[in-house]
Amino acid sequence: MGDPPVLKRPKLEKDDYESAYWPRPASNGSAAKPQPSAPAAEPPPQEEEDIAEEAVLALIAHREREVERCKLKLMHYQSLLDAAEKKLTEAQERLARYRERKPPPTQWGRPPEHRAPVPTPQLAARPQLVIPGANTRPIPRAEPMPGLKKALAPSSSSLPAPPERPKTVEKKPKQKIEQKEHQNLIQNVRKSVATVLRFHGGTVISSQHKRKLRCLELCPINDQLVITSALDGIVSLWQVQPKGPSISLLSTTDCFSPKHRWPEDIAWHPDGDSIFAVYSADNSDSQVSVMNRNISGQKKVTFLPTKPHTKGIINNINFMPWSDVCFVTGGSDHAVILWQENDDSWNHKKLHKDLHSSAVMGVAGLQQRNTILSVGSDKRIIAFDLAAGRAESKNLVDSKCMSVLPNPCDFNLYMVQTA
Repeated sequence: MGDPPVLKRPKLEKDDYESAYWPRPASNGSAAKPQPSAPAAEPPPQEEEDIAEEAVLALIAHREREVERCKLKLMHYQSLLDAAEKKLTEAQERLARYRERKPPPTQWGRPPEHRAPVPTPQLAARPQLVIPGANTRPIPRAEPMPGLKKALAPSSSSLPAPPERPKTVEKKPKQKIEQKEHQNLIQNVRKSVATVLRFHGGTVISSQHKRKLRCLELCPINDQLVITSALDGIVSLWQVQPKGPSISLLSTTDCFSPKHRWPEDIAWHPDGDSIFAVYSADNSDSQVSVMNRNISGQKKVTFLPTKPHTKGIINNINFMPWSDVCFVTGGSDHAVILWQENDDSWNHKKLHKDLHSSAVMGVAGLQQRNTILSVGSDKRIIAFDLAAGRAESKNLVDSKCMSVLPNPCDFNLYMVQTA
């Protein structure tokens, strides 16, 4: 028998093929919707891991920024803490230095021992003027008293009599100034606490000058006399009333130079009877004038014939606090001139002209030494020794110097007005 015949696959109709792979439509005519497969409803696990990683990276970056901000704040406050600790340490060290030093009352007690031998108590009130030689002027006031008691006859004294007495007794107090020991006040200045200066209410009074005021000087022997000068060329004499804040005008004097120049600076003579004024060296004008208070009329103001300054304005005039009457002038020609009294005339001597490179604005003399200080617009402070004929010290400051005022007790201290 032979093999059975191979059965062939039966052919399917079109409808049967589609029904095998596609669902048949429903009876209501709507096609059956294919149900979604399970994997399509959930995202792939790889994508979910990528999203989680990006979120963690963003969170880490945020935390890193917060850490950096905190570090910056920490550094800032650490610097503030270091600065505060440094200031505290400096304050503690400063307090320790003050406590290590000796108390100042032991040193401040020395000056009264030197001032005790002085017979007149007026010296205590006089130093407020801070005028060289002014604190020795009240001594002649007390000495005429014994003379009056012995004489008892001259009850009515003439006007020329008072000026003669100060001249005869004037050298004695000046010799006492030279013999006075030098007091070192620098240590006291460093250790002293801040001093409170109390001032009474001021009273504004018209100067009665037609132009701007130039100078104001107190009389060296009378606290109640004051002179003023202005650009109108007038020198006015005032008297301060002892009771009440008032002042009265005593006299006015025309002090214009022959070239019609106003006084640049004025100064009292040590005896208080005359007033000296300086002008300009330009146009061959007179440089120094003398106004005598005891003379009236045209002869009240006289001019010195000598003209040592070469050019420019004479900025300052100042009498020296020495036994020999002399004064010093400083001008815009860089020169410092010494004027010495010789009977009824004045001899001049040029001290220096090359030590300043600009105008000399202020001059002053030391009481304990024959040394003249000069300051100028060149910011220099020169101390010139008359005995040696040369400069003993030179200092340079940061600002222009307008005037100088030495300390009456310590020749190492002086005040300089700057501009």
